[in-house]
Amino acid sequence: MTVTTPQELVERALALSTADGCLVIADESSDANVRWANNTVTTNGVTRSRQLTVIATIGQGRGVAAGSVSRAGVSTDRLEDLVRAAEKAARSSMPAEDAQPLVAPGPGTGTDTGAGAPGGAWDAAPQETSIAAFSAFIPSLGHAFEQARGGDRLLFGFAQHHLQTTYLGSSTGLRLRHDQPMGTVELNAKSSDFRRSAWFGQSASDLAAVDVPALDGELGERLGWAARQVELPAGRYETILPPSSVADLMIDLYWSAGARDAHEGRTVFSRPGGGTRVGETLSPLPITLRSDPGAEGLACAPFAIAYASSSMASVFDNGWPLQPTRWVDEGRLAALLQSRYSARLTGLPVTPPIDNLIMEAPGSTATVRQMAETTERGLLLTSLWYIREVDPQTLLLTGLTRDGVYLVEGGEVVGAVNNFRFNESPVDLLRRATEVGGTEVTLSREWGDYFSRTAMPPLRVPDFNMSSVSQAT
Repeated sequence: MTVTTPQELVERALALSTADGCLVIADESSDANVRWANNTVTTNGVTRSRQLTVIATIGQGRGVAAGSVSRAGVSTDRLEDLVRAAEKAARSSMPAEDAQPLVAPGPGTGTDTGAGAPGGAWDAAPQETSIAAFSAFIPSLGHAFEQARGGDRLLFGFAQHHLQTTYLGSSTGLRLRHDQPMGTVELNAKSSDFRRSAWFGQSASDLAAVDVPALDGELGERLGWAARQVELPAGRYETILPPSSVADLMIDLYWSAGARDAHEGRTVFSRPGGGTRVGETLSPLPITLRSDPGAEGLACAPFAIAYASSSMASVFDNGWPLQPTRWVDEGRLAALLQSRYSARLTGLPVTPPIDNLIMEAPGSTATVRQMAETTERGLLLTSLWYIREVDPQTLLLTGLTRDGVYLVEGGEVVGAVNNFRFNESPVDLLRRATEVGGTEVTLSREWGDYFSRTAMPPLRVPDFNMSSVSQAT
């Protein structure tokens, strides 16, 4: 077996292709991770992987078919097999409805090749992470272990630093590259008798930026709140959602915001009688929900990367330059996710998916603590999990609470309450929210493994629907 660079694999695959058009995506990934339990580091390790995707297009005009095949660990010895498999898939497929001319390089398009290309120079070696990514994190974690032992609590958790370099080449001459670092930390604190539990998560491209003592201090305070247990029935409660819980719900909204699905009447963003709800007001508050490839601390690929076509993305759009996009602009639905093909159907601009999500409101700075201080009676809902869609027409979601639902009375957190099952729509929450706080980088507990680049504010909802009591602990 001959192993070569990802750039060479891309070039050789393009040279081997006999298809009318060809796209090759090479992903070089490395992961470093650390796990801990009972105030002790238990395991750590580093892994590396390679995946190559070949997309072949066969035909001309409206009769173009596409075939996409991905394989891990591809070397030059197996490269031709992969290329032929993609071509076979294209020849056996029906013409692709989303067929468009493949993106080509050109001045002013944002797809120029060379050192000035989005993401950096094509010829540079892929970046790699290592256990050194935790050089500042591990000592801080050790100090947190000492604090936890003194406070009669146990820390459990997982930290990961992931670094992926993606090389995208096309038969049109397109050559793009992007380096994507991302770190996540999930920390769970339990009382020594395991009767109380609290969770906190954080994301950062550089784990040195994670303030472990602050996270541990937050969890210690939450365990202290839980010293008093309060049983509450199901019902609607005024509820403060911290940024991580808001991220859980807004990611679901984002993933459901396909323009074509809305245009065809299948989602909450469909307009009765036909078309989409773009232009309608979703919230009376000046909430903006946006994505930006260049967002500080949340930067992501500045060009479209699609391994397969869907209602929101198209393999034919690979390399399409991405621009800052407002999905909700000061309360008004401004855009939905779509490809060049679906843009022709909807009459809306081309707005492909972008791999980060930011919610904010001008002038809003309140923290969760400050919002609690102005709450006469309500809940602080710090952690959601097992979220599932119930009804796409309203985007009704159901899920459970876990590791921290707290009762607020007279501006103070006075205890922890039992867990609930909830039924809520994030779109309807935007309509009913009465206060937005200051935005901060956060990590969704439910979706952080798949979508980790988010910045959200806390939200106040006057009547969050706790549909039933849950026995989960």
